Amino acid sequence: MSFDLQLQGKRALVTGGTKGVGAAVVQGLRDAGVQVMATARSAPARSIGDVIHVAADLSTAEGAAKVAQSVLDHWGGVDILVNVLGGSSAPGGGFAALDDARWFAELNQNLMPAVRLDRALLPAMLAQGSGVIVHVSSIQRLLPLPESTTAYAAAKAALSTYSKALSKEVTPKGVRVLRVSPGWVETEASVALAERLADQAGTDYEGGKRIIMQSLGGIPLGRPARPQEVADLITFLVSPRAGSISGSEHLIDGGTVPTV
Repeated sequence: MSFDLQLQGKRALVTGGTKGVGAAVVQGLRDAGVQVMATARSAPARSIGDVIHVAADLSTAEGAAKVAQSVLDHWGGVDILVNVLGGSSAPGGGFAALDDARWFAELNQNLMPAVRLDRALLPAMLAQGSGVIVHVSSIQRLLPLPESTTAYAAAKAALSTYSKALSKEVTPKGVRVLRVSPGWVETEASVALAERLADQAGTDYEGGKRIIMQSLGGIPLGRPARPQEVADLITFLVSPRAGSISGSEHLIDGGTVPTV
């Protein structure tokens, strides 16, 4: 039996869409028949089919405005907005290593791009009476690692709270708002981290993975999630098949979070 997601011809913007989870989301939506625009700081070395790429720094208001204007110029609006962009470059060392500049950098990377793009693109969604927004958060908002992810986790917690408030405001007007919170995902960046940790510990890549899993308190599934698995969840959630799902958070972490 065919499971048609009913996404053919929809218009989608995916931030952080050239690597990791973002690239997988772009591919998944395109495979489902969606017209896709993707953002990153620079254009990818190899484009995917008819995907439109916009190079912009979304940690700035100017970058967000550039992307929003590109969407409006090309399509007049979108049906799907997936805010994948996020990450952290904060140093280890706990709270004392985080000065004001680092705090603002984490907020500008993990909260404000979604806020600014939502604000720019929601009016067209509301005017058409339909649309879906997905905010990619992180289980770090529930399981912060004080040595290195305090500011990142706090920014993701802020994103989650903002997302819930937005959902309560716009769901009655036809726009669904959802959160997807991955645990550890085996992206290019996490592979590099595992290899670096393995080298420091004198072990192999699998040993490096075990070091990361132990730092998270263990992953009952025994492995990290794959980017495609996160993308498949998002692709389903933005489809009409998930039409009654809104305002909720969906963890994809292999059981890492140990609480209800």
